[in-house]
Amino acid sequence: MPQTTEHARDALLERVRRLNEIGVALSAERNKPQLLEQILSNARALTGADAGSIYLLEPGRNQLEFALVQNDTLDLHLGGTGDPVDGQLPPVPLYREDGEPNDQAVVVWSVLNDRTALIADAYREQGFDFSGTRAFDQRTGYRTCSVLSVPLRNHEGQVIAALQLLNKTVDGDIRPFDEQDRDLARSLASQAAVALTNQRLIDELRELFDHFVQVIATAIDAKSPSTGAHCRRVPEATLLLAEAASESRDPAVRDFHFGDDDYYELRTAAWLHDCGKVVTPHHVMEKSTKLEGIFDRVDAIGDRLEILARDHEIRQLREALARQTGGKQALQEVDRASAERREALTRDLEFLRRSNTGGEFMTDEDIARIEALANRGWDSLDGNRRPLLDEDEIRNLCIRRGTLNDEERGIMEGHMTVGMQMLEQLPFPAHLRRVPEYALGHHESMDGRGYPRGLTREQLSIPARIMGIADVFEALTAPDRPYKQPMPLSQALTIMGRMVEDGQLDPDLFRVFIDEGVYRRYAEQQLDPRQIDEVDTARLPGLWRD
Repeated sequence: MPQTTEHARDALLERVRRLNEIGVALSAERNKPQLLEQILSNARALTGADAGSIYLLEPGRNQLEFALVQNDTLDLHLGGTGDPVDGQLPPVPLYREDGEPNDQAVVVWSVLNDRTALIADAYREQGFDFSGTRAFDQRTGYRTCSVLSVPLRNHEGQVIAALQLLNKTVDGDIRPFDEQDRDLARSLASQAAVALTNQRLIDELRELFDHFVQVIATAIDAKSPSTGAHCRRVPEATLLLAEAASESRDPAVRDFHFGDDDYYELRTAAWLHDCGKVVTPHHVMEKSTKLEGIFDRVDAIGDRLEILARDHEIRQLREALARQTGGKQALQEVDRASAERREALTRDLEFLRRSNTGGEFMTDEDIARIEALANRGWDSLDGNRRPLLDEDEIRNLCIRRGTLNDEERGIMEGHMTVGMQMLEQLPFPAHLRRVPEYALGHHESMDGRGYPRGLTREQLSIPARIMGIADVFEALTAPDRPYKQPMPLSQALTIMGRMVEDGQLDPDLFRVFIDEGVYRRYAEQQLDPRQIDEVDTARLPGLWRD
């Protein structure tokens, strides 16, 4: 008898020791499916259960949802790291349609009453409805006998899950769970509840953070209709290229490998890459033509040219009257001269409108023509002679590339400085510590001529260089910019190749972008089908190969 007592004591001590080890393991596990597997597997091992389930009670839902099912006899493994539970096992409602508790189901009774249930034989137990269990047994050939059901409570005392164990097996025989099994299961349930609560809190905080980041990006896109969904599409292009680089056999990126946490960090940076634009003035962000301010001033210039045309016609008529020639011939001469003058002024206006779009590079001849047109004068109602173009209009129309003048470009580039100030103030946790570095590098150039820090290729990480390519590619191919036609792939990639040759984009990553077909996968997801043309990759500039 003493030996039996000592053996039982040693067995109990071993189970307690194992329970402590389980608690340590559960507190360290961050993967939810793995965490569920550990909880159920260890609960079964401690109690000798042949089968078991974990039910989760999600906030706001009055039903227990199967999260994990294990059954050794049936070789069944659903949920967790096994096959999905969805569609195979329906959730268990906490309340019936009439609003009364569904406490005839033992696991529901356990949850609603926050008590542990010990059932010696499900087929003989009174007070509970095991019709579902019997139907499962009949369908599978299993025989459910002993049942142990334990609720899991969080730090606020709320039930968040339930652990149910079936058929304690000793030397091949099914036996009832005893009080020691109950105590061990409750102790494990307490530790499991802490681990699940921590996991849920982490998930909720992460979800909140992700939505907050996306709200910022959405606000920026909403602020600037002309850039549409730029902040949403750049992460898509960024992650496609990062994945391709991580899996590529290109020698230039052979040491670049990304895991799930790395992708999450880069995705967060991509969502935040333009956060500084929240302070960029609307009229600068939305400047789609060179003369655009509150309105496009090119229309006012058109009115002035109309005045010039009428002034010329009036002057011709006055001269005809002064000559006192009169008659039909004089009027015909006036009409002919006026038409010629109006035609010439119309060509001037078409040239100014074309120059205003910023779609073509302004040559020295174009700028000289604008300056010559500016010297033409028109008479205002007060009799003063005024130039056709004022100094600000001349300065803007003479912008050689794009629509922003130097001052406005400085304001736009300033969004990176603001973004740097914003991101560097945030206390990012360790797994997101490189978000500012990645997000702030997309306007840097490989030759150090970029901004905000003027970093060179050697000073930029691969993810930061990836974002630079993604940002440019999205901007060139965006199908929803109101001020330009959607650019076909071949044209966009040719421009990017020239940027590689000019030292702006990374040559190795551009090669991966092309060779791995990243540009085409992105195009199929995000672009208008009419933009997806054939690309002769062998003739693209910037594709240097060893």
